Parts: sequence; structure tokens; C-alpha cells
Amino acid sequence: MTGEPWLDAVVVGILGLLIGSFLNVVIHRVPIMMERSWDKECRDYIEEKGWPAPPAPEADGRFDLLAPASRCPHCGHAIRWYENIPVASYVALGGKCSGCKSRISIRYPLVELATGGLFYFCAARWGWSMTTAMWCGFSAALVALAMIDWDTTLLPDDITLPLLWAALIGSAVHWLAVPLADSILGAATGYLFLWSIYWAFKLLTGKEGMGYGDFKLLAALGAWFGWSALVPIILMASVIGAVVGLGMKFASSLREGHYVPFGPFLACAGLASMIVGPQKILQSVLSIFGI
Repeated sequence: MTGEPWLDAVVVGILGLLIGSFLNVVIHRVPIMMERSWDKECRDYIEEKGWPAPPAPEADGRFDLLAPASRCPHCGHAIRWYENIPVASYVALGGKCSGCKSRISIRYPLVELATGGLFYFCAARWGWSMTTAMWCGFSAALVALAMIDWDTTLLPDDITLPLLWAALIGSAVHWLAVPLADSILGAATGYLFLWSIYWAFKLLTGKEGMGYGDFKLLAALGAWFGWSALVPIILMASVIGAVVGLGMKFASSLREGHYVPFGPFLACAGLASMIVGPQKILQSVLSIFGI
């Protein structure tokens, strides 16, 4: 704590850049860790039943969020510490690997900048407090969830469930402004709302329109903002999703199956609710339709 609000916000923003660099690791590795865990569970079950199992993949050592060290996916060049400074290293390297000169995705510094900007906003709004820490954690979780879901259509329980419980605890100890009763009702309503839509769609079409991760994410958002924020969040996520989906369709960039994951748009609506408030979001969405 520096005693100067703007300087405190800058310090927290720099921390956000560092967290954003770590989020890039989370976004890449968590889905792989999940797939490996599922593979192991399947093999354990097959062995338990005494059924013939396919050959196991070759063990390639420890793989988690801390190991192995980051490397270039093209040439295997080990990323040195000074090549991993958020944003600055990307600029200094000209967006290329120092080993093979392959292009580094612009997404890495964008994730860092987005996280740093969100952390700065939280500190500037709530000061040096546990409330700021809560909303910074919220921001980091939504950035990670949005990118993971966009890449893989997965919303890991290891992120959505702690996000939900953090809101309930934050409400209980008054680190969040939402009363605990509203937080609990928001979590239950958010989950049941998308759960109901899922089953209605499945009964009508025989297809699954979304995953259970979407239910859990909306439940978490309901816990953070209360039940009354769910309608603005759903409306905004739907409008953004429709616009992006139509744009991708016209650009012929839809994935196989012509689907667009809903989680990134829920995450965007959640972040917008944090920044401007759910009611302003509702007013903006209604104004689009002239209401």
C-alpha cells in the first residue's frame, strides 16, 4: 500500500500483467491436464473390469501448471525468464521466438493486457481492500474460462466451482455488496435457468444445446451479482453471442458442427456487469431493440 490511490491501482495493474502471463499457462495446460485425467480414469476403469485396454501413451514426465518449463511449440526453445516478461518481452522479440523466429500469437500479450487492465480497474474502484482482491480473482477466472471455452468448449470445474464458492463466502463475510440470501438465490436460479433450457431443447430436438459448465458459470455469476442480475447477464451474453455467431457464419469461420461456445459471452457479460453494473447493461440491451 503506497498511500496514493492511483499508485496503488498501478501496482495492482502490474500484478495483473503477471497474473495474465500465468493465465496463458492455465489456458493452454488445464484442458490437456483434464484430458489426461480422463484418459487415466478410463484406463483404470477398464483395468478394474479386466477388459483389454489400448496401449497407454508414452509417459513424458510431469505435466501441470508449474512443470515442464515453457517452450516454443515449434522448435522447443526453452523460454528464458527475460523472454517471459508480460507484454515487454513480446514487443522486444518483435512477436517472434528468439530461437526459430516463428510468430508468437498476439493473444498472449492481449490476455496479459486484459488482465492487467481489469486488475487496475478493480483497485481504482475499490481501493486497497479484500473487495478488490475478490474482484481481481473474479476477473482472472473469467478471462481464463472465456479463453479455455473458446478453444476447447470446456469450462473446468476447477475454476467454475471455486468461483461460485468464493462469491458465497465473500457475501457471507461482507467482502461483496450482495447479501448472502441474494447470492444463494442467484446461484440456484442461474443454474436451474440454463438447466431448464438445456432439457427443453434436448426434448424438442434430441440434441444438446450447451454443456453443464455453462450452468455452473451462470450459477457463479448469479452468486456474484445476485438473482436480479441474471436477466441482464443472459440478455447481453445472448446478444453478443448472436452477433459473433452471425459474423462467423458470414465469414464461413464456424467450426465443424456450426456451434459457438456460450461460455465466453457469459464471461464477457459478467465482466461488463462488474464494470458498469447489470442495470446499465439491461438498459443498453433494451435500447438496441428500441424498448
